[in-house]
Amino acid sequence: MGFVLRWIFAFVLLAVTFNPTEWNYVRWAESNWREDMPLAILFGLVLTIAYVIYLRATFRSIGALGMVLVAALVGALVWVLIDWGVLTLANRSLNIWLAILALSVVLGIGLSWSIVRRRISGQADVDDIDE
Repeated sequence: MGFVLRWIFAFVLLAVTFNPTEWNYVRWAESNWREDMPLAILFGLVLTIAYVIYLRATFRSIGALGMVLVAALVGALVWVLIDWGVLTLANRSLNIWLAILALSVVLGIGLSWSIVRRRISGQADVDDIDE
């Protein structure tokens, strides 16, 4: 259940930031910048903090290579679905949602990987501390 919650939060974070509908931070900030600049900056900072937390945890957990490998795996899965005719590239909105889904999977796995590794190997991850 832990992975699912981390993945859902990553999906919501990405979808709130940008999605093909009109209900996202980027479009709201563009249209309300003059009237609600302080609120747009506040929301932007909250989103930035959430991204820093997710990206830092993902880099520390699986690293850049791991992120590339997970993204490649998700991309290959999408490619197979397109090849089988299940998905099509003609729908721009669907493509954006697929990209959000793929990125959220990368972030969700990155945030959960230490837990998975500990359960598989029995070894805990510990930060290096200089004494």
